[in-house]
Amino acid sequence: MESILAAHETLSSKANLSKALQDVDALISLLQNARDNIESDPDTTPLHIAKLKTPLKQSFDKIDDDLKEVNKGLNQYQKALKDKFKASALPTASIGSNASDGAATGLDSQRSLVERAIAMHLLREGKFDVASTFVKEVSAQAAGQDDPPRWLEDFADQEGGEDENMDEDEDGELDEELYGELGRGHLQRKFAEMYHILDALRNQHNLTLAIEWARNHSAELEDRGSNLEYELSRLKFVELYTSSPDDANTALLNALDYARATFPTFNSRYARETAALVTTLAYSTQLADSPYSPLFNNPSLWTSTSQLFTREFTSLLNLPSTSPLRTAITAGGLALPILQKVERIMSTSRGQWTSVNELPVETPLPANFMFHSIFVCPVSKEQGTDLNPPMMLPCGHVIAKESLEGTSRGKSRVKCPYCPIESKPGEARRVYI
Repeated sequence: MESILAAHETLSSKANLSKALQDVDALISLLQNARDNIESDPDTTPLHIAKLKTPLKQSFDKIDDDLKEVNKGLNQYQKALKDKFKASALPTASIGSNASDGAATGLDSQRSLVERAIAMHLLREGKFDVASTFVKEVSAQAAGQDDPPRWLEDFADQEGGEDENMDEDEDGELDEELYGELGRGHLQRKFAEMYHILDALRNQHNLTLAIEWARNHSAELEDRGSNLEYELSRLKFVELYTSSPDDANTALLNALDYARATFPTFNSRYARETAALVTTLAYSTQLADSPYSPLFNNPSLWTSTSQLFTREFTSLLNLPSTSPLRTAITAGGLALPILQKVERIMSTSRGQWTSVNELPVETPLPANFMFHSIFVCPVSKEQGTDLNPPMMLPCGHVIAKESLEGTSRGKSRVKCPYCPIESKPGEARRVYI
């Protein structure tokens, strides 16, 4: 990877278009000055044109040299990539239209899911204009289909008023600069609302909108066991406490008034935490040396609260806190070196990758990429798949479908491999992990 990093550094520092763009701007400025001089005194046109000949040639030479440096950097980068990732053919049976009858397979058969993942990713990244354009193009392509993608309903314009929490300007109109060409789609409005609140929270350190949203959804957050509303109130207390270093008494009184009005609502779950916050008032003159200093001297407090807000907001939409497309691409990037090594070994040993829907080796990923347990049949010791899913017997024990079929072959009743209870094979139920 050292050669790739070195080539990337070269592209970033020297072999980029910044110098070429500067020279192009200088050339344009030169031509504009000549034009202005000619307009002001047309009789001097031949003189100004003659003066342009040499500077014009020098400017084009500079631009050519700049582009040569860019091309050289790109070639070095391309060569480094080819040396590191040598051309190799990984199995493609599940990608593209490889079926003998021409039918779509793999990702082609899931085109609608891929398009929805892209649209959702654009929304979640705050690229509202790009998302709107993408959805319009997909809608235009699906206009003549008998069964258009259902996910477009979440992005299509809807009749009715705006979400009650949507931002409006002084005239009661939506902030077009913020929302772009979003229309009235449910998910579009929700993510626009989320980014509006996050902008106030991250960039302006303004808690008003986030606290208001948390209060409006207090019951839903409580059912989830969320601590978002308390964390926002705690951060508001800290903000008031430290807001006026030149007038400490006013800051303390404001923090105390806020604590009296807000903290009693959290006593059932956070009595100990709120008591600790109020106790810090007694250490106001020596807060940095007090046991409560970590409650205030936390530079990542605003960032962590913003992440918590994002997680809770998306959870109420029944969506994960991070973009599934980003997760899939990141996981694929982490697994790629292992898959390349497997492919090289198989090429050397003339082995074959016979399992289309299953990887031949384990690809260890970080814990945040583990979303569910992997079932391994206790009888066959094989990992469960869509074709060989886990099946629960009436006694509660779970084995793989192939193990169940092998055990019950030619029998009307089957005995559980782990207990004496017998049952009919048809009584087993598939387990979804």
